Amino acid sequence: MTVRIASDAIHLEGRCLVEDAETLLVAAQDHPHIPIDLGGAERLHMAVVQVLLAIGRPVRGAPADPFLAEYIAGRAIGGDIPIKSA
Repeated sequence: MTVRIASDAIHLEGRCLVEDAETLLVAAQDHPHIPIDLGGAERLHMAVVQVLLAIGRPVRGAPADPFLAEYIAGRAIGGDIPIKSA
């Protein structure tokens, strides 16, 4: 399972496919006060990224993929990932 709910965060793990977008949305609606943790994510389908953008939830953790860490989690979603200067 790529979307896992814990007491501290909603964790995205492994390869998050298009099917995980709805699961993430439901988890975010059911748990409105906990952040999203991308630390275990290897890949994010753009549908999952769109849900992250739409829910506007705090994001923490850096995905394994450098592109996801810098351009998706860091810049687009505004997570706590350090961003390299261009």
